[in-house]
Amino acid sequence: MIARFGLGIAIFLLLTAIQIQSNYDFLLNNQTNKDSIGDFLVINKVLNNETIGNTNIDSSLIAKLRKQPFTESVGILTPSRFKASIQSISDRFPFYTDISFESVPDSFIDISNSNFSWKPDADFVPVIVPNMFLDIYNFQFSISQNLPQLSPEIVKMIVFKITVYGSNGPVHFNAKIVGFSDRIASMLVPTQFIEWGNQYAAKSESHGASRLVIKTKDPSDPAVASFLKENKLDTNNEKLRFSKYRKIIDAVVSIAGFTGLIMLIFSVLIFTLFIQLNIANSKEEITLLITLGTSPLQLSKFLFRHFFPGNLISIVTGIIMVSLLQFTLQHLLQTQAIFIPAHISLTTLLTGISLMALLWFITIKTIRKYIYL
Repeated sequence: MIARFGLGIAIFLLLTAIQIQSNYDFLLNNQTNKDSIGDFLVINKVLNNETIGNTNIDSSLIAKLRKQPFTESVGILTPSRFKASIQSISDRFPFYTDISFESVPDSFIDISNSNFSWKPDADFVPVIVPNMFLDIYNFQFSISQNLPQLSPEIVKMIVFKITVYGSNGPVHFNAKIVGFSDRIASMLVPTQFIEWGNQYAAKSESHGASRLVIKTKDPSDPAVASFLKENKLDTNNEKLRFSKYRKIIDAVVSIAGFTGLIMLIFSVLIFTLFIQLNIANSKEEITLLITLGTSPLQLSKFLFRHFFPGNLISIVTGIIMVSLLQFTLQHLLQTQAIFIPAHISLTTLLTGISLMALLWFITIKTIRKYIYL
């Protein structure tokens, strides 16, 4: 009885470890839980006394980054190398500041806008602004300057004037904010405008990129943080904080799985010895039954029905306990907008079935060995 209880606990721990890993993979890869912001990292060189004035990232390092297993794609952030300013045209919203821009390949932009392109004869320059900028204006700048607070819809209606300063004098363009982003914390404009402005300002092409944006399969992968540290690169550490939690989760899962596996091995050994001991104690009775005409096959079936159902109950109980735990966890996490399946994974179920087959095989082999079949 104690051995069967231990078997049930061992199976529960082993299946729980497998199910936790399945849930973790589901959270990372299922579209319901996908974070279109967190999957992108803007990286640059660590800025210190040694790297000041030398922040370009070598092309060899970019190529190395592209080959990493955690990288899906890499984009280069192209900065404006011209002086520019932006101001509002409306008297109700007096605003003026010097400004700089960046551009990024369209596949890295997190707003759907087919008009995010530019030509010299276009009516306006489309601009994407970080949500953080609007928050700073609404909750800090507007209060200190006695200006009205603005919703995103209102901001999109405002026409701004961008002035680009070059060797042939200033050039003015109308501009509109077409979207707000949390992915890249800079003012984004179409690549065509950056290229035109850099050429107008007579700035030579840059010999390298100083900032990159990467799409990663799993920002919490410890390999991401390790790669950045090894190559003296930096990013928003807030997005990498889960890599520390990931290590803890992996350690807990490994310990639970290892403990369950060790307990399972000991439980199987105990049951094997238990079967051997019972058959050895009943050696005379078994010999008598065979002498009286009972076939060894009949005896093996009788002993199998005596030993195996208890083991089967232990395994089924372990599977049911994991299923109830999964169902409860699904309801609890759903209230936090975290979604996992309500049922155990196919991997967990197949592991339970495999354990049944293993114990069936061990029971059969042990019985047949000791009744000389």
